Amino acid sequence: MSLAQLPSVSTFAPPAKVRPTPLGNKGVLAALLIIGAWAGLLSFLLAFYEPDWRTPWPYLLALLQTHLYTGLFITAHDAMHGVVSPNKRLNDGLGHLTALLFAFNWFPRMLPKHHAHHRHVATEDDPDFHDGEHAGFLLWFARFAWNYVTWWQIVLMALTYNALKLVFSMENIIAFWMVPAVLATLQLFYFGTYLPHRGEHAPDNLHKSGSQFRHHAWAFLSCYFFGYHYEHHDQPYLPWWRLWQAKK
Repeated sequence: MSLAQLPSVSTFAPPAKVRPTPLGNKGVLAALLIIGAWAGLLSFLLAFYEPDWRTPWPYLLALLQTHLYTGLFITAHDAMHGVVSPNKRLNDGLGHLTALLFAFNWFPRMLPKHHAHHRHVATEDDPDFHDGEHAGFLLWFARFAWNYVTWWQIVLMALTYNALKLVFSMENIIAFWMVPAVLATLQLFYFGTYLPHRGEHAPDNLHKSGSQFRHHAWAFLSCYFFGYHYEHHDQPYLPWWRLWQAKK
């Protein structure tokens, strides 16, 4: 049995219900920290950093930028559940912003698809699902990308790339703006869709979702605790930074 995937929730106790205490401004602060860290590191890497690919540092910085890209999408995802801020306008505004920063995703288009995933998980009406019993990673990812990536995203990415080329090194743009976005997309799909929803799930698994073993450091590094995926489907009112509490 894989470390990252449990076959069904019948093999472990149901997650502890976490009281949905008021969010206050904590979700907004978490969102601003991620946005600020992403923008600050990217600005430094594009404008000032001269990578020496014979050392481990540029690779580690690219991985750090990948992690921050993933944080942008996780923030947009939390906004879809209304848990970034109790103020709906601020919540949706941060959702729009973080979705756009992550390769020009459009929040209003993603919102109904994600809620359809929660309502119809692992069925034909689930936009994130692709025959989890038989489909391999690549086929599933291709369907996932086809369902979500739009031609205007590709056009905007191309236009932005050509605009950035006028100011910054092409090498740095590719290494620290483009590649981390692609890696973060793969990371989100692998830990947030493929691992938790692949294969058969026991009849008593209400959410047709698996969950990582309890290891909070790895859960955060791998996908901001969204490897605890059954817990997310069971308690979608929890923001990413509280999700670990449901794994007790």
